[in-house]
Amino acid sequence: MVGLTVEELFHEKKDYLELMIVSDKSGLKRIISENGIDRPGLALAGFVARFAHKRVQVLGETEIVYLASLAGQKRKAVIEGMLRFDIPCIFITKDQEVPTELLRAADRRKTVVMVSKLNTTEFIKRLDLFLDGIFAPSITIHGTLVDVYGVGLLYTGKSGIGKSECALDLIERGHRLVADDMVKITRRNPEVITGSGSELLGHHMEIRGVGIIDIEKLFGIRAIRLQKRIEVEVRLVYWEDQDTYERLGLEDQFTKILGVELPIVTIPVSPGKNITVISEVIAMNHMLRVFGTNPAQEFQKRLMEAIRRKDQGEVRRQSLHVEGDVE
Repeated sequence: MVGLTVEELFHEKKDYLELMIVSDKSGLKRIISENGIDRPGLALAGFVARFAHKRVQVLGETEIVYLASLAGQKRKAVIEGMLRFDIPCIFITKDQEVPTELLRAADRRKTVVMVSKLNTTEFIKRLDLFLDGIFAPSITIHGTLVDVYGVGLLYTGKSGIGKSECALDLIERGHRLVADDMVKITRRNPEVITGSGSELLGHHMEIRGVGIIDIEKLFGIRAIRLQKRIEVEVRLVYWEDQDTYERLGLEDQFTKILGVELPIVTIPVSPGKNITVISEVIAMNHMLRVFGTNPAQEFQKRLMEAIRRKDQGEVRRQSLHVEGDVE
């Protein structure tokens, strides 16, 4: 099951979220199994039909002031009504004093209560970003991810086809390695996927005939980055004479990874072919298209216009601005 324990959340983000545990710690092993954050205002008011109790609960100043406004028995009943559900944990923001009834009920239910010094808006923003990363859909694929001119190129293809060697050449030319061999891909939102390396491999790379090399130590910190948005898949294939490959680029090809559509460029590999330069061209051409320029389509328009003029008998004399140049 995807998720994390309350203990893992606390130890990973206690400084970032400025957290302190104020209740019994016996509930630290509880699993947070659902993404999202809930502010239980309606649950405290007695409406629990749509209470998202599987999410972490955040009580801001509004909820604490509301509880303080209630008489003792009423406050106890409201808190007991909320805590009869299996809540993963409760956060109190703005370093507010926690009602005694809440602490007692939480200890009985083995629900951890934590206090943060952050204001509610900032706390929710930081916690939501962390939980999104934990619960985001992800896969691990065999490939190489390189940042080329700010464009994330994901190289795929059969083992031994030259993905790592191409990446090494790109690094030599000043581009940056994100991951080699194993690329962890995460969908951050419906239209964006990012790639990163595994903690074990880091920025190591296997070069056949040489062995394992450490890119960071060889080329310095400038040659690596921890993660990058994937924008184009570059699929390397062995050259086959009977196959046909894209020559004009008029029809874009796409693939899908985790439901996100990406342009894909298939490059046939043959002796003497400079895949590194082609990779730089792919990255620059992608940037042109992002800014609304498609060279293949513009060339087609010029070609069709020239054909139309010829069919209509129009004579168009080209300006020879270099007539006086004798070099």
